[in-house]
Formats: sequence, structure tokens, C-alpha cells
Amino acid sequence: MKILHFGLVAISLAVVQAASCLAAEHPNIVVILADDIGYGDLSCYGATKVKTPNLDKLAAQGMRFTDAHCAAPVCTPSRYALLTGQYPWRHEPARRILSGIAPLAIPLDRLTVPKLVKQAGYTTGVVGKWHLGLGETEPDFNTELKPGPKEVGFDYSFIIPATGDRTPCVYVENGRVVNYDPKDPIQVSYGPKIGMEPTGKENPELLFNQKPSHGHDATIVNGISRIGFMSGGKAARWKDEDMADEITQRAVRFVASHKAKPFFLYFATHGIHVPRFPHPRFRGKSEHGLRGDAIVELDWCVGEIMATLEEQDLHRNTLIIFTSDNGGVMDDGYVDGTQEDGSGHLCNGKLRGFKGSPYEGGTRVPLIACWPGRIPAGKVSAEMVSSVDLLATVAAITGQALPNAAGPDSFDILPALLAEKPELPCRETLTMQANPIAVRRGNWKLIPSVRQANGQARPAELYNLADDLAEKKNLATEHPEKVRELATLLEEMRKSGRSQPGNK
Repeated sequence: MKILHFGLVAISLAVVQAASCLAAEHPNIVVILADDIGYGDLSCYGATKVKTPNLDKLAAQGMRFTDAHCAAPVCTPSRYALLTGQYPWRHEPARRILSGIAPLAIPLDRLTVPKLVKQAGYTTGVVGKWHLGLGETEPDFNTELKPGPKEVGFDYSFIIPATGDRTPCVYVENGRVVNYDPKDPIQVSYGPKIGMEPTGKENPELLFNQKPSHGHDATIVNGISRIGFMSGGKAARWKDEDMADEITQRAVRFVASHKAKPFFLYFATHGIHVPRFPHPRFRGKSEHGLRGDAIVELDWCVGEIMATLEEQDLHRNTLIIFTSDNGGVMDDGYVDGTQEDGSGHLCNGKLRGFKGSPYEGGTRVPLIACWPGRIPAGKVSAEMVSSVDLLATVAAITGQALPNAAGPDSFDILPALLAEKPELPCRETLTMQANPIAVRRGNWKLIPSVRQANGQARPAELYNLADDLAEKKNLATEHPEKVRELATLLEEMRKSGRSQPGNK
């Protein structure tokens, strides 16, 4: 297996001593956000057809959560919530999945996790999938792309602008397309076709081995057709099988070169989002086909981060949080063999639903946290937590008070991470953005009635997750008072603009 190693940079004794003082005050923080990893996809969460030894090790050294959630069951809204501490349904640009040419969805006056930690002296970096928009209007990939990660609070960025299945298929480092050739300008369209590039719809014979099952039939890049059209930028285009190596290399370099003071790294992997195209060295390494092989590759990426922290002697003062942007999905737009997988692997375990749905399979995700000496090793927590809680939790870790307007839906879950026993849980309520928005209070969950495309009303669904985690028995008729209670709760959250009481 290919291993990434990077040499140490010699630094003076004075700098080392200063770094040690800072490190004693604040831990390094690494947030690893996987893409489309479901509740049942890791061996430490019960998977048997896929082995994830590095994530299993992380869980053994730290804490594994069984009731952790993303704020929305799809990528852009989920990522917005993680960085801002605000439910995405409160902010229109963040409610939907963005195209590859959408403007930045995060308001520049919004406090974000990287802005917060910079106030505490951290160096910040984002590597991997962005999918939060770039620029003030439709971005021009032939110029500097701003506002973007820098304006959101990241000192360093190496990003995939949207997703691997969307154009443009280029990396952007610190606001500039990597390997850009001005003689071959880039054009991108999510409307009419541009240029003369072949497409999956017109030229299916040119596809490598993954034909689209739905959508994904526009410009062909590296033998795979994408969402959206693209022309130009030939020298800048990524190779899908090398993507995990490319972004992991940048993440490892960031860690190795910023050990002199506390750092915050947001490592957003592309694995295991479609197109699932793991490097050949991972092919056949699982019993769950190509999708399982992509999980094995993801586990390797996590292992490289862990190994680098140990090599740099940073692991004892680093908080690592691993989670996923939404629940798992099998067919997500390409015929890659997952549909015919007969292994019996259940990407979301026994949960109902998949990515995009308001059911637990859409929003309940793995969450593993490791912080040696602070988070008890080998613990399992049933505390209800959400990725939207990152902002308030990091504020507590770095000893900062959030302004009242910041993180309106973010709760401090540090007591849960440290396995403390407060009188009340860290959070008692939770919303999960889908169609419609689901709401929880304790173990009771309401999926409100919603008007469907055919004009018919889909009835409300009420579940007691303590007894019915698979959401098989709708209790709405038996408990109309609970339906009213949770519907009122959701309406109050809408009107108040926050679910966190905030600083009074």
C-alpha cells in the first residue's frame, strides 16, 4: 500500500517552546467529514462485508456515538450547518444542493468554526470537497475565485469546488485552479451545452465503465459523464482514481507543516460519493463491491491522518472528530454494480431510508471522537448530538463565548464528549432538514404532513425511537397530542430564529 510521508521542517528551540505553551492551552482539532457514509458502513458500527481498521482503532481510542445526526440528509445543507452552527433551512442559499457554478452560500458576516478558532490563535485549513459555492455571483474559473474558503476563515484551502460528479472537474488551491493554462480557458454551464466535448447522453460508447442510471449524462471527463457541461481546462482536470491520494497528501502536508501552533483542519473527503472510483490498489478489498472498496480507501485516508499525527508527536493533543455529511445510498446516479450487490451489506444498518430522506437512514450517521486523556477510550455514547453542534463545542474547547447571533442552533456537546454526567442532556431537540423538515424532542420524532406533487397530502408520521428505531410503526393516530406538541415546537423554532437559547 502506498504510504505518504513528509519530512519535518527544522525549527528553533524557542519556537518549539512557544508551540508547547500554546498546545497546552488548546488542542489541535481535525474534523474529518466523509461523504455518503451510512450508519452501517463501518465495521465498528457493525459492518461485516467491509473492514475499516483505522476507524475501528479511532473508536477504540475514543468515543463512538449511536445517536449522532447531520443537519440535513444531503451535502450542501449539511456542510453549511457544520461550519456555521445554523440549521440550513433558515438560510435559503444553503437549503438546496448547489451546482458547480453557484455563488458562496455562507454570508461573510457569519461567524464560522474557522473564524472562531482563528480568534484563539489557530491556523486553519480546508482540504477536500467544498460544495458551498464560490464568488459573489456565478464564478469564473479563469480568475481568482473569491469570496470562498479564505473569506469564510480558512488560511489554506485545496478544494474540489462542488462534487466529483459535477463540473468543473478541477482542484482549486487558495482561490486558483491548480495547473490552470490560460491558453485553454475553462467554461462551465448548467444550462445549455457549451463546447464540443462529448457527453454521456450523446456518446455513451465513450464511457469508461460507469454509465449513468439517472442524470449524470453531460460532459465526459476521464471516461465518466457528469452533471453539467464543461470545456477547456484539460491540464487541470483531476483523475478520479487519484483523488483520494491527492487530497490526503494535501491534508497530511498541512498537519506536518503547522505543528508550531494549534491548527484546525477540516478534511472533507470525497469518498465515498459517486462516481465511486477507488484507486486500483483498493479494488477487490471488500465484499461489498466497488462501493465497499471505496470505503476501504476512505479508511486508508483516515489512517494517513492518524499516522501523521503520531509521527509528528501531535496525537496526544489533537481532537479528531470523524462523521458523515448524510446517510448512505446505494444507487446515486451511476451503474457501478452496487445495485446488483448481493453481499447483504446494509449501508444504513437497520435504519429506514437513505440519503435524502427524513428517516433515520438519511440523517443518523457515524460519529467518532478521539482526544487522548480527555475523551475516555472505548466508550459508546447514546447522547443525541448533531454536526451543527461543532461551533458551540469548539467555542467551549477554546474558552470563547459565542456572540448571541452566532450559532443559533449549535449546542455545546463537550460534556458528552468528556462523558460527564450533567443533569440535562446536551440537547433535547433536533431538526433534520428534508421534505418535510423532521423534528425530535427526546426519543419522539415527527415527520409533519406535507403536500405532495400530485396535490395529495402525505399524512404526518410519529415515531418513538426508543422502541422503534427502524420507524416501522406510525403512532400519529394514537398520540395526536404528541403530533401537536412537536408541530408547535417546530413552529416556535421557525419564528424565534434559533433553537439555542443563546447568551442573554
